[in-house]
Amino acid sequence: MKGNLKYWSLSLLSLAPGICWERYEASRSGGRLFRGIRILLATFLIIFRIHPVLAFEQDSILLSNHVYNDKIKTVQLYKEEWNLSYPAIKLKSDEKLVLHFDLIDNQIETYYYTFIHCDKDWRKSDIFPNDYMEGFSENPIEDYRQSFNTTVNYTHYKLTFPNDRVNLLLSGNYVIMVYPLGEPEKPVLTRRFVITEDIAGINILVHRPRMTADIDANQQVDFKVNYSGLNINDPYNDIFAFILQNGRWNNAKRNLKPEFYSNSELNYSSLSEKNIFRGGNEFRYFDIRSIRYQSEFVRKIDYLLGNYHIYLVPSENREFKPYFYWQDFNGKYYVAVQEGRNPDTDADYVYVYFTLPSKYPIPDGKLYVSGALSDWSYDANSLLSYNPDHAAYECVILLKQGWYNYEYFFMQDTDNTGVAGKFEGSHFETENDYTVLVYYRNPRGRYDRLIGMQTVNTLNKLTD
Repeated sequence: MKGNLKYWSLSLLSLAPGICWERYEASRSGGRLFRGIRILLATFLIIFRIHPVLAFEQDSILLSNHVYNDKIKTVQLYKEEWNLSYPAIKLKSDEKLVLHFDLIDNQIETYYYTFIHCDKDWRKSDIFPNDYMEGFSENPIEDYRQSFNTTVNYTHYKLTFPNDRVNLLLSGNYVIMVYPLGEPEKPVLTRRFVITEDIAGINILVHRPRMTADIDANQQVDFKVNYSGLNINDPYNDIFAFILQNGRWNNAKRNLKPEFYSNSELNYSSLSEKNIFRGGNEFRYFDIRSIRYQSEFVRKIDYLLGNYHIYLVPSENREFKPYFYWQDFNGKYYVAVQEGRNPDTDADYVYVYFTLPSKYPIPDGKLYVSGALSDWSYDANSLLSYNPDHAAYECVILLKQGWYNYEYFFMQDTDNTGVAGKFEGSHFETENDYTVLVYYRNPRGRYDRLIGMQTVNTLNKLTD
């Protein structure tokens, strides 16, 4: 908290309606009053261990996966020793999460991290840090190494948690926030993860929808929740279910209510269309583990002006083509390098060129490269521009060597749900992951508990 007392004090003052600045302005001899307020606030900070969360996010702001510094690249958060897992661990277990990211710079920065507990809708919970953290609320990231023999210099940072410095005490939604030393109000990245109690049983069935016109393009997720191990008086109003497709939050089905419920079971059935997703298509992919050899879907590799440039084979339009299965990572990517030993520091950064032929630009919207490589977000970094000379959409993205999944997403000017359609097609047979999360809010409690979580894959499990 050094050097930031003034900032935090102002943040607290803005939240405290009992402190009236007009009264201070009206008083010409208000110096002693102001000093008294500062002393009172400093005492409050010490007693309740207020940390940078108050200086960064207000309750009304959604906490999300975001990178705030353009020099920060390749942010990954997954379960220890399972690179393609979703960021979730069980409460009071030995499971850990690992955060990786790179700083594209010749200089090493000192970064700190802290945790923010959130409600089911990803807004800051109404609890204090010492309610959900045991240990130090702010800690440095001490595991970092500079890149070796790469054309782009970077520093790789790695953090494993919970650890000896901090432990997390409650289930629910969390955000890890990383920021420079002494500047908690200037985060460089935030990442979501969840901690589950796993005391509610969840049984999931995915099938072709029965109550929608697009039965060949959609998938429906039915599930049952058994809460017999919990004493819940009003499960219909106090339990909230969410469904994620391939770990994404930007197209999640939120705050679902059951069609039927009994003394110990909630049934989310096919009578509702609220649990229907576009099936999408298998993700496109490319392999850039090598900068010497052209792999599948790599058309050309150039070395220009001190950097490697990799040109992908122009993509085909799959919108009206029949479904064809191939194994993918469901939109994720895997950092790897063939001409090196340690992918964390030996993998180079290369410029990857995407090309999507189209006779004409598509009106009333924008086209993006989508997937974990772009954080499932739609911004200038992943935006494709139409080139009339080449009759194609084009985009260049700086990526670390590895194996990547991606898709093209056309966002209409009136739509921000993040569902692929144009150029990709959608099929009920498509292999996807579906994760059901079940939250419980005690009417007398101050935070949302994650009482159950279950993930299924649709491969060979879809039913009509």
